[in-house]
Amino acid sequence: MVDRVLVTLDGTVRDPDAPLLSADDIGALRGDGVFETILVREGKACALELHLARLRRSAQALDLPEPNLARWRSAIEIAAKEWGTEREGQLRTVLTRGREGATTSRVTSGPLSDAPESTAYVLVSAVAERVNKARAEGISVITLPRGISVELAQNAPWLLLGAKTLSYATNMSALRFAARQNADDVIFTSTEHRVLEGPRSTVVIQRDKQLLTPPARNGVLPGITQRALFAEAERAGWECQYKSFFTADLITADSVWLLSSITLAARVSSLDGLRCSAPDCAPEIVELVNRGIARPWSQSDW
Repeated sequence: MVDRVLVTLDGTVRDPDAPLLSADDIGALRGDGVFETILVREGKACALELHLARLRRSAQALDLPEPNLARWRSAIEIAAKEWGTEREGQLRTVLTRGREGATTSRVTSGPLSDAPESTAYVLVSAVAERVNKARAEGISVITLPRGISVELAQNAPWLLLGAKTLSYATNMSALRFAARQNADDVIFTSTEHRVLEGPRSTVVIQRDKQLLTPPARNGVLPGITQRALFAEAERAGWECQYKSFFTADLITADSVWLLSSITLAARVSSLDGLRCSAPDCAPEIVELVNRGIARPWSQSDW
């Protein structure tokens, strides 16, 4: 059983221990690139088309070469097959601007190849041990200010709020800070005390048969798992809304969830030290998420 799988866009399965990146790759030097993290379950990448559509949108936001989605799809399918069906896997697609000094303008790829100056690969590894615990027991969360207004994303598009970039240093720092406070995760808030997102997740609150999540215009990354949940929940008779809400709404909600592509649905079991009981509908929400990521998706759904 392999512990990692590495595939490049030409479909080659490479040795994951062999060097791949150049020392002057802009993705490593400056975090100038985009990525997606996809759950591999039973040998298949979950919600693949939604992830590919978001990869393309993130690349467009950074003026990266246009991703050749057919090649990405093929490389992802090869990697998932190599990983096997016995266990879940965490699959990452990585696209950077390439080596320092290469052409930096947007380049449209041809039918069979991405722009040669970019760096692109697919990596599958084991799912972290924390994931199963988070799914089963929930997570302890603290709220932290991000220090920005909800209006910033629309007024300053160059800040790339809402794009999934490789610049994750601040997010990782927030998670380390949470760990020092004996918490598992973080919910960021704006200067107006509105809820934004987690460092690696989308925030969803539940009230009766209603689900709410902050809108993308507030500068949050559109969530794949959240999108899958909403699609299934609406079919099951739930009311789902993209609506701005405040930190206080987290406390008054029936339940709070952090949704992400690998952990899927993690219920917030404590918030800023306040214990949060599980609602009767918690198993239903988990099941809706599982059904949502397993359903067939097309790029037009995004």
